[in-house]
Amino acid sequence: MPRQPTDQLSLFAPSQVAPPARKAQLGAAPPTDDLRAVASVMPPSLRLGTSSWSFPGWNGIVYDREASTQRLARDGLAAYAQHPLLRTVGIDRTFYAPVNAGVFADYAAQVPTDFRFLIKAHEACTLARYPQHPRYGAQRGLRNELFLHAGYAAVEVVGPVIDGLGDKAGPILFQFPPQDIVAMGGPTFPDRLHTFLAALPRGPLYAVEIRSAALLTPEYFGALRDVGACHCLNWHPTMPAIHEQERWLTDEAAPALVIRWMLGHGHAYDEARAAYAPFARLAEPDPTARQQIAQTCLRSATRGKPTFVIINNKAEGSAPLSAFELARAIAAILGETP
Repeated sequence: MPRQPTDQLSLFAPSQVAPPARKAQLGAAPPTDDLRAVASVMPPSLRLGTSSWSFPGWNGIVYDREASTQRLARDGLAAYAQHPLLRTVGIDRTFYAPVNAGVFADYAAQVPTDFRFLIKAHEACTLARYPQHPRYGAQRGLRNELFLHAGYAAVEVVGPVIDGLGDKAGPILFQFPPQDIVAMGGPTFPDRLHTFLAALPRGPLYAVEIRSAALLTPEYFGALRDVGACHCLNWHPTMPAIHEQERWLTDEAAPALVIRWMLGHGHAYDEARAAYAPFARLAEPDPTARQQIAQTCLRSATRGKPTFVIINNKAEGSAPLSAFELARAIAAILGETP
């Protein structure tokens, strides 16, 4: 398997062993009265959250004290989950390497019963060829034999999620990065995706995120509907706007709505990270994205459909602050702004 980036897995080492018993946990930053009021009017089926939780710049926003990235990765989840507006979180580390059920069980033990996780599947499931990037070592440019391999995904991705998270598992997300569409199967990709998803264990909610607009075809959406999976609406420079993607959805068929607000303002990932770190403020607010996402998720959540919105720091500069402003926008649409 390819070497993994140090900015993810090193935070959680050793990757396959649940951490030892904790010392005193970090505290949660007390939410303001207006955020408590906003949380009280959110539809119960709507869950807002962020991509991961280990960011020191969130001191005073999510956490009640300064802490290192490493300590937040290990101990911050319990404090994060105390915020009334943060009822889900994305587990990003699993994109770079699978983890075992014990790690997931440790996460589950730190959060309330009603909390849910969005779990990114290992990238080996969704890369047709390994990219020409140094971290892939000798595998750079080679065909990936595990691409859309249901047996691998069932054992290394789905099984540990079911065994470790249980009822606290939310969507299992298969994210397809931008890549050669021909290598993915070209016009046969929807059929290959259908075969893959249909062979996975029944029970979990599966979501698919693509980063190539050319793959938004009737056949792709038909494959998802047929197996009961979701298209993950994603706000990203390589994709059409949320409201344009939403036009493809058949509300009655989709078991849930999953939205990821990843990257805005036309920035590249590294550019946004450099500009926005330490992610303590809304550096570049994006009211257009916020309003589209608010309207889309509210249409789903008010009908009682499970609705997940995961926000990245690279969207506006601070994922939790984006979540708070998104909640305020939703409350305003409901006419219940405190």
